[in-house]
Amino acid sequence: MTDTPSSNDKNAAAGKGAAPETPRRRFPVLVLLPLLIFAGLAALFLIQLTIGRAPNEIPSALINRPAPEFELAPLKGLTANGKQVPGFSTADLIDGNGVGPDLANKVTIVSIFASWCVPCREEHPVLETLAERPDIRLVGINYKDKAENALRFLGALGNPYDAVGVDDKGRAAIDWGVYGVPETFVVDRTGRIRYKFIGPLSPKSLRDVLVPKIEAALAEK
Repeated sequence: MTDTPSSNDKNAAAGKGAAPETPRRRFPVLVLLPLLIFAGLAALFLIQLTIGRAPNEIPSALINRPAPEFELAPLKGLTANGKQVPGFSTADLIDGNGVGPDLANKVTIVSIFASWCVPCREEHPVLETLAERPDIRLVGINYKDKAENALRFLGALGNPYDAVGVDDKGRAAIDWGVYGVPETFVVDRTGRIRYKFIGPLSPKSLRDVLVPKIEAALAEK
């Protein structure tokens, strides 16, 4: 009587000589762990920074502190009434120092702008409206721009600024804590930064946000 091989014997025979299975390589999760931790902390920081605030209300460490020390050359070729529009410096923001203009009943609005900045074009008519106020002095910091482009920009749209300083390397903007252009600062007659607006001004934000800050700075003696 012939023995019939069992199913175990068949399986053993079938597996005999077969190539061993290649073990699956596990994804190195630990490699990604530092990246995941960093991303989580960054998200948490951003949420805490902006929660309950509009993007233009991100706090600045410079609020109620003196404007940083700087001196910016004028934008050569930019003229008004046949004269070169001047650059400006920290001293030009302070009233009664014998150096800057008479700011006894004025505040200074510092606008960070560039010709390559699309939102700067959008807010430009608002700046022209703002410049009509007799109780403010509007000055501009031309940020990382080419002189010919800045001249073309102001030539086409109009120049609302009493002074324009050239910050071609962006160093002054770093000292001012600029996130990006455009940005607008309210500086009182003592040279202290009282408010910072991030992003393009609109007629609504001018009326509801910036003008009240200007009025508050003017009311202080």
